[in-house]
Amino acid sequence: MKDKASPTKPTNTIWTPANIVTLVRILLVPVFFVAIISPWPDWFPEWDEAEAVKPWLAALLFAVLACTDALDGYLARSRGEVTNFGKFMDPLADKILVAAALLALCELQVLPAWVALVILTREFIVSGLRMLAASEGVVVAASWYGKAKTVFQIIAILLFIVKDSQPFIQDPSIEGPLYVISWIFMAIALALTVVSLVDYLAKCRNILRFTPSDTQKGTPEVISYRADGPGNEGSKRSSEAAQLAKQVIVLAEQKRAKLSTAESCTGGLIAGALTAIPGSSAVIEGGIVSYSNQVKHAVLGVPTDALERHGAVSEPVAKAMAEGSRKHLSTTIAVAVTGIAGPGGGSAEKPVGTVWFGIDGPSGASAEMLHFDGDRDEIRQQTVVHALEMFKAALENI
Repeated sequence: MKDKASPTKPTNTIWTPANIVTLVRILLVPVFFVAIISPWPDWFPEWDEAEAVKPWLAALLFAVLACTDALDGYLARSRGEVTNFGKFMDPLADKILVAAALLALCELQVLPAWVALVILTREFIVSGLRMLAASEGVVVAASWYGKAKTVFQIIAILLFIVKDSQPFIQDPSIEGPLYVISWIFMAIALALTVVSLVDYLAKCRNILRFTPSDTQKGTPEVISYRADGPGNEGSKRSSEAAQLAKQVIVLAEQKRAKLSTAESCTGGLIAGALTAIPGSSAVIEGGIVSYSNQVKHAVLGVPTDALERHGAVSEPVAKAMAEGSRKHLSTTIAVAVTGIAGPGGGSAEKPVGTVWFGIDGPSGASAEMLHFDGDRDEIRQQTVVHALEMFKAALENI
């Protein structure tokens, strides 16, 4: 069992604040659609300015709904309430909102239908690629092209909603330039739409078999740490480590990051899990197995004072190991582990299963301690899995 709480706390309900915000966004899309499409100003004959207010009200609703995209993501991460429901519904809410706006503009004959077709086709293809990648255990990180595309899309849609409204149509000196500016933003959004699609296709080329896959070449994709029978915990954990290692390699390639390890209790298993993945040579610089204190000091530069005062299994040693690995191997991120895997060597203060994890990266060095249950092999396997999770989390935050 882990002593330290996981960064994402388990929840048995989908009714988290983040998910509620996401659902409200989806439920308000029809309200936006009615606001922009329906002849609601005719329902209020006593309101003389209703027709002039109509596009501005629709633009305001669209802007608010678009901005809440950042809100639900912030709530989920800050509260540690990331759920599968949220992962599914959040991008779906964005696509529904953009599709509704594009179709409304086409219905109003403000925007040509081919523009909506290009943007929506890209969304369908990218959604399919993400589903295919997930089925292969691969995470396709969002690129800056996609983020920039979203920003320009939102600005362009807002401009198209209001460009034919008062007071712009009453002032030719504003109407003409605003028309040009609106199309400039839409043209940039369309260009980024196509570029981001090509980027996704390039990242998924192995999955789509545009290039020969490693399995077709006969290279194994998984590594097993124990000769356990199918269905037991050891086999499941080995499979989990293999999938995590694959995701780490893909993320490191996308981020153009270099990785290294410093291992004590695992004796090279973390590096072994990573280098078992085909193509890992592009991102893995190496690993240092520092089983003895002498190697920790001489090779990794762990201060003798830290080893003598705190012991090999401690926070300062784990941090120093990670820092030494990153420094000597010139990498972007380094993860280090030092622990007591058993069966002996434990104490009341540091029982068997105590493992300190160190990580050093662009945001600095830190360490955390976890306690694992099980025999020597199980403790080492759990250590490998958590170390890979640390690599993955660090890469996602670059």
